[in-house]
Parts: sequence; structure tokens; C-alpha cells
Amino acid sequence: MEGLIIGGMFLAAYLIGALPTAVWVGQAYYGIDVREHGSGNAGATNTFRVLGKKPGAVVMLVDIFKGWTATSLAGFLLIFEAIPAEQVVLYKILLGTLAVIGHVFPVYVGFKGGKGVATLMGMVLAVQTDVALICLGIFIIVLLAFKYVSLGSMLAAIAFPLLLLLPKFHPEEPLMMVFGVLIALLVIFTHRKNIGRLLQGVESKISFGGKKS
Repeated sequence: MEGLIIGGMFLAAYLIGALPTAVWVGQAYYGIDVREHGSGNAGATNTFRVLGKKPGAVVMLVDIFKGWTATSLAGFLLIFEAIPAEQVVLYKILLGTLAVIGHVFPVYVGFKGGKGVATLMGMVLAVQTDVALICLGIFIIVLLAFKYVSLGSMLAAIAFPLLLLLPKFHPEEPLMMVFGVLIALLVIFTHRKNIGRLLQGVESKISFGGKKS
């Protein structure tokens, strides 16, 4: 019985993460598939770039909420006594990871999604809230100062494991530190092309006054 409950939550986490917010918002309100414009990704960054700040903000918030919701399903596993309390963090990470995979490979729209940074942020908010809020603040500051979503995403991701080294935030579970390092590496890897464009000075900026910069 526990196996069925866990399997059902895993499937639910993937399906929640796979909700193609950027694609649906673009098609429903603008008649545009954002994957056919800009970077070709179905995420908040490309929505900002293609459709503008309001739809971009909506997509970002919903994608963050997707990650938080899917990760928080671990609480139901506890309620149904499908897992012991000491494994909650592990299952939060597993469920959140499935949500990110769902965002990157969404079943609803041909498995072509985004990079999963906003969904990953929602996952981190559910796993390590205080540190995640600081990282979110770093992202917002960098975005407002430089208008590069990619740069803000990478610096926020790098800050996560570094903050965990501080006594105030140092986790009891070693798994959390491993998780933090993997997040930073994953975000850097998925933004490797953006790094090249940043170094060349050709990375697209986000315009807060219109659709494109």
C-alpha cells in the first residue's frame, strides 16, 4: 500500500511540474507559442523576453508554485504513514526533482519545456525556506541591477550551497549540502550557452518597460 501511495505522489509531482505555464499563457492570451520565439524555451525567462513583464511575472510565480507544491507532497506521505519522519527531506528532494524534470520535459506539450529554474526555486523554498528566500532576494537584486535573468539565476544558485556553510543555516542532514552543490552545478550547466553570451556581451536583457530589450 505504501508503495502505491509513494508512486502516486511521484506521478503527481511530475504532472504538476509538467504544467506548461509559459506555453498555455502565450497561446491563450497572445496566440503565440513562446517556444517558437526568443531562446525557444518554455520558461519564465523566455516569456519575459517574448511577451513582456506581466506574463513573464505570472509564469515565473506559477512555475515557482509548481515546484513548491510538488515538493510539499512529502507531507501527505507522512500523513498516510508511507514514509518515516526522518526521510521527509529525502522525499522532498525526490518529489521536487520530479517536478523539475516535468517542467523540462512536459508530457502535455511534446516534452519540450524550459530550463526549470523557477520550478527549482519553488522546490528549494519547500526544502530550505530561509536560505531560499535569501537566494530569491539575490536573484531579484541582480535582475533589477543588470536585467539578466540568466546571471541572477546562476548567482542565486551558487549562493545556495555557500549559505548552507554558515553556522546559522548549516543543515543537520548531509544530504542537504549535497543537494545544494548539485543545484548550483545543474543551473550552471543548463546556462552554459548563456555564460558564453554573457562573456561575449550579446546576452539578451529583460526590459521592464516593454516586450523586449
